[in-house]
Amino acid sequence: MLVMLDNLSKSFQDVLGKFRRTGKLTEADIKEGTREVRRALLEADVHFKVAKDFANKVGEQLLEQAKLDGVSGGQQVVAAFHKQLTELMSHELPELPKNPGHPMVLLLAGLQGAGKTTTAAKLALHMRKTQNRKVLMAACDLQRPGAVDQLQTLGKQLEIEVYAEDPKASTPEKVAANALKHAKKGGFDALIVDSAGRLHIDHDLMDEIKRVSDRVRPDATYLVLDSMTGQDAVESAQTFANTLELYGLILTKIDGDTRGGAALSVTQITGKPICFLGTGEKPSEFEKFDAERVAGRILDMGDIVGLVETAQDAFDDKQAEVDYSRMMEGKFTMQELTNMPVMMLRTGHRLLARQ
Repeated sequence: MLVMLDNLSKSFQDVLGKFRRTGKLTEADIKEGTREVRRALLEADVHFKVAKDFANKVGEQLLEQAKLDGVSGGQQVVAAFHKQLTELMSHELPELPKNPGHPMVLLLAGLQGAGKTTTAAKLALHMRKTQNRKVLMAACDLQRPGAVDQLQTLGKQLEIEVYAEDPKASTPEKVAANALKHAKKGGFDALIVDSAGRLHIDHDLMDEIKRVSDRVRPDATYLVLDSMTGQDAVESAQTFANTLELYGLILTKIDGDTRGGAALSVTQITGKPICFLGTGEKPSEFEKFDAERVAGRILDMGDIVGLVETAQDAFDDKQAEVDYSRMMEGKFTMQELTNMPVMMLRTGHRLLARQ
């Protein structure tokens, strides 16, 4: 398991251990447990607003959840954690934009040291391997010494073409525009633009990225974030999101020694989804972000989640039978009649279909 996820997993396991010491969950157990959840998340460098909201939602779910047959209180907690973790990190956007132009233009932005140049190569390889796309990379980082050479070296290693110009005789926006012309002429499916970073967010950085963006009109702009910087990554993401029209985020270095809070915080704070993860140093160690899969890695208890879901389905069926009988006998209260649409939606009209 990746170090970042391993650390988050340990935090959750510590809290789950306290829940397991009780049988049937009481309101007091849940109240104390949610406090422990919030504390564990804060120690994992999760943004305080996200930690508070997550803990409250877990508590609300457990309080509303009836005791399920054959499932312990601890197992219900695992299922609640899994559901809330998945919802916390989930999004509906595809990792790559739909209906892009031809070629698809992807712009990478971020601070210096976040791993943009390496990510450009990883993303290009990922697109070639998973979608059989012909990709061109544009070396538009003319600020950092060696950035152009680094991208060209990666391109040679991966057999992916790189468009570059002499840094002393060109500008980032000119390189980007000429790279787009070359991509169109060469029949490339996608153009990935590597841009310059700075040690800190400043006017020059944003102005340069905007000029590049105006010249190539990207189908998507991704912010590349170093997950090891924790809350600094979240704060810089928020600043970029307020300035640029971001499509999504790419978290790098999640294999490093980090507490992992950025992965849980960044989508909620910025409103932008995590689309990809850099999982190691090798070009192939790059993957599409899957919230449910990451939640499963953190909890490392997929079998228990499935057990609770099965028990919940059985409980819903049993409750639906009772509700249907009470309705036909005219014993529903006004509150129960108000809840009827919810009950019918949850059971998928299975009972009514039998009549």
